[in-house]
Amino acid sequence: MTVGLAALLFAAGLMVGSFVGALAHRLPRGESILGPRSKCPRCDAPIAAYDNVPVISWLILRGRCRSCGEPISPRYPLVELALGILYAVVYIVLEPDASRVGLGIAFVTMLAIITLTDLERRVIPNPVLIAGTVVAVAIVVPTDPDGLVERVISAAAAGGLLLIAAIAYAGGMGMGDVKLAAVMGIYLGRAVAAALLVAFVAGALVGIVLLIRHGSEARKRAIPFGPFLALGGFVGLLAGDELVDWYLDAFFRD
Repeated sequence: MTVGLAALLFAAGLMVGSFVGALAHRLPRGESILGPRSKCPRCDAPIAAYDNVPVISWLILRGRCRSCGEPISPRYPLVELALGILYAVVYIVLEPDASRVGLGIAFVTMLAIITLTDLERRVIPNPVLIAGTVVAVAIVVPTDPDGLVERVISAAAAGGLLLIAAIAYAGGMGMGDVKLAAVMGIYLGRAVAAALLVAFVAGALVGIVLLIRHGSEARKRAIPFGPFLALGGFVGLLAGDELVDWYLDAFFRD
């Protein structure tokens, strides 16, 4: 492992995280991702480049707009920091396979956007899923052509499983979750099985906690499933194949 490259990817993650935060804010609202420059929602003052340095600018400004003092959500520096860490972790775990690292970085970037949009607006934007699929195929076709069939089958199986769940429990799961599961299959191949298991277990645990705290009122609370799929996807990316192998060895081999 090259420490310098891990640090470089961490810095790249910080910068991409700044774009991801803006993208997750604009896409569900139908706003252009190309312009205009981000501005303060209170005074409409454009955010200067020197006030848009990931994490550092927020700390220097103490989380407030330079022009009017309006609080700036800590969500933005947290997303930047989180994506920087994710990029570094993906490299540390998956190197020296450059294609897996590239695929992993694209995957966690997509998952970060989806987590934000689903938490804030209960929506998983189709443009993000389409772009994520195109990037995945563009990486997989030249680097892992023999695994493409497995990935397509995994995508169909994962999407089909969640489609059944969405039909069986109308209102509990949306088509955005179904499509996200299918895209995860392209990225993860058979490891998507482990990803879905982690997602369902995490979702069930949160549901149990809410039931304990709020009783029957918890059934009225809508919980987006996208973030749980994102969590499962990250686990599947780093350790999904190992988990699948462990399961097969433990239960299906003498």
